[in-house]
Amino acid sequence: MEYPKSLVTFVTERSKDFQLEGFIAGQGPLQPKLMLVGEAPGRNEVVNHIPFSGAAGKELIQAMASIGLTRENTYITSAVRSRPFKIVERVNKRTQEHETVSPNRTPSKKEILAHAPILDYELSVIQPKIIATLGNIGLQRLLGSKWQISERHGEIYHGPVLELNQEQNSYQRSKKEYTVVPLFHPAAIFYNRSLSEKIKEDWLNLGNLLEKEEE
Repeated sequence: MEYPKSLVTFVTERSKDFQLEGFIAGQGPLQPKLMLVGEAPGRNEVVNHIPFSGAAGKELIQAMASIGLTRENTYITSAVRSRPFKIVERVNKRTQEHETVSPNRTPSKKEILAHAPILDYELSVIQPKIIATLGNIGLQRLLGSKWQISERHGEIYHGPVLELNQEQNSYQRSKKEYTVVPLFHPAAIFYNRSLSEKIKEDWLNLGNLLEKEEE
């Protein structure tokens, strides 16, 4: 996706006070079978500019493949298009030397709001028939903080989503309606193996929904 330069400049200016690194565009066709909305890029993505190219990305590609999806027929983006990081001072366990590292972190609500114009633009250009969110961040960006992935995963929502308001300081409901399916973030399996069957079932249900859309 190529964004208007004015849009990128605007979002960059809105983001200047936050600890964010790089800027990675969403990728995929303009008329995709599905639009995926994740959280934010990680360290790998900042280097190679490929969304979901780390360990979580491998899980995602496998899940996509299970229902006939590929990077070529799916548009992949996220609520924040830059990598959120934090500065950590620590002692290296191996060398016992002090070091400074900058691990990934979850984006803040202010950072998500700062990047809201990007996702709004993508929705307006791509006009996806079906959106699947990956984890709480993407889900709550579109449907609000009351939506929790642990409670609503696999549900099919049809209605308006959240978009930046005219004052550009909060959200409002869109006039256009979308179909949204909340999915667990692909990294969730690393922390809770017991989610495996739920994740498979949710993806299969999404596959069935996509098949109906094509009929």
